[in-house]
Amino acid sequence: MAQVSVNIAGRVYRMACEDGQEPHLEQLARGFDAKIGEMKQAFGEIGDQRLMVMAAIAMADDRSEAERKTAGLEAEIARLREALAAAGALNDELTQRVGEALEDTAGRIEQAARRIDTVR
Repeated sequence: MAQVSVNIAGRVYRMACEDGQEPHLEQLARGFDAKIGEMKQAFGEIGDQRLMVMAAIAMADDRSEAERKTAGLEAEIARLREALAAAGALNDELTQRVGEALEDTAGRIEQAARRIDTVR
């Protein structure tokens, strides 16, 4: 298990993570520290613990919104896939109908050509 030291709100925290996850954990800590900085600018010095709780709730809200948007996009992708499948089926049907119509037309042209040849 790997160990990482992260700086959050001016304090260093030593944390454990899976091997190879160190950069990810460091990035998450930087994001959390930045959110605390935003809260500190917006609300002033209201206490580290309160700032951390507010930052955590704000980040949880951001995640919740991202999950909601992701679910909406996944539903839209599913609808689009269904529409694409329906369009493909319609295209196949229309292609078959056009083929049949062309065969029918070709047959009529051949019959007309034979009639013209017999009239000559």
